[in-house]
Amino acid sequence: MTSPMLKGFRVLDLTQIVAGPTCTRIMAELGAEVVKLELAPFGDRTRVGGLRTTRPELKGDTQSTYFFQHNHSKKSLALDFKNPKGRALIKRLATEFDVLVENFSPGVMQRAGLGYEDLRRINPRLVMCSISLAGQSGPLSQKPGYDYIAQAYAGITDLIGAPQGDPALITMAIGDTSTGLAAAMAVGFALLHRERTGEGQHVEATLLDTYFHMHEVAVPRVALRKNYTPRRTGSQHPDGGPTGIFRCSDGSYVSIATLPHQWKAFVSVLGTPELLADPRFATASLRRDNNEALKDILERWLAGFPSRDAAVAKLEENRIPVAPVLTLNEAMAHPHLRERGTVRRVHDRALGTFDVPGMPVKFSAWPIAHELRADRLGEHNEALLRKHLGLSAEEIALLHEEGVLVQDPMLDRLASASATGA
Repeated sequence: MTSPMLKGFRVLDLTQIVAGPTCTRIMAELGAEVVKLELAPFGDRTRVGGLRTTRPELKGDTQSTYFFQHNHSKKSLALDFKNPKGRALIKRLATEFDVLVENFSPGVMQRAGLGYEDLRRINPRLVMCSISLAGQSGPLSQKPGYDYIAQAYAGITDLIGAPQGDPALITMAIGDTSTGLAAAMAVGFALLHRERTGEGQHVEATLLDTYFHMHEVAVPRVALRKNYTPRRTGSQHPDGGPTGIFRCSDGSYVSIATLPHQWKAFVSVLGTPELLADPRFATASLRRDNNEALKDILERWLAGFPSRDAAVAKLEENRIPVAPVLTLNEAMAHPHLRERGTVRRVHDRALGTFDVPGMPVKFSAWPIAHELRADRLGEHNEALLRKHLGLSAEEIALLHEEGVLVQDPMLDRLASASATGA
């Protein structure tokens, strides 16, 4: 078996919630040693999110499904960031690591003496990645915010929802996870640059930049056409097709994506050759302008099938791109997603067995791991400080006594439960 691609690289993870942890989790899965620096007293905020254990003997455990999903495969080192000794430990660790990823508000790292210029002086090979809402500079750089705020600033929110209704919120962490992916890509490229030149660098990834990058065709149109403003088109694609979401006879929905070159095939499937001569649909732009009429025609056709699956089968027979609009429950049970590990089953000693998303990419030279675990708060404090900084057991114990280091008291109970087979 080929070794994981990032084996031998060390990553300091000073991130919370989703975007930053996604970046470092990807690197951890690819073999990097990722040390998650959690902030005292409670660690990553997602430790209090998601589902928690229902086992009475483990009541108070800090593990959660939310934390597990975004932070498995990492080692937890928990310290007081506000304590000068805590910051000194981070600075010392930065000399031993290849990558540092942080998602504090811009300026926090600099004020703590941990900005890129501070760290590059002691480790010029360090690749530092800063993840934020809008960047380390610019008019919005000091604005607090999360995924939904970036959506709004990027012109995304305004385009989601019914044409005559309110804008709608994208309730999945699309911007967060995509920013994490972009950050992981940037760090990988920066490490490649370092391999060639010997120099580290500071890279940035922002939710706002990531969201804006998602605009498919509208940006040039706005730039070139005077007084052009994209509008919400609800369940239908603004460029027509027909492409959009359509209701079936059983009340469920299908998603259909028909490109201009497929128009004749689409009309043939519907058994409506008269549409080819209909002036409303003569060109792609006219079909776009008459989206609602096309939707009515298509939904009347769909109503003739006893079920969504029957309609999907007919369209698939004729190579029309179509998919049932699945609930998350249905998607998680789909054999394709299960077979490829898109849905991945994991086990935690307190939480039990449950599902998390798998890696979004596959590698021919290295199989994705299936046995995953997530640390409790500060679980590897002693092991990491011994390994990377050479601290003694006495020095580490003193740091715990002083509150510089913190640790989940549940660790002792978990060890006892494990020893007794509970």
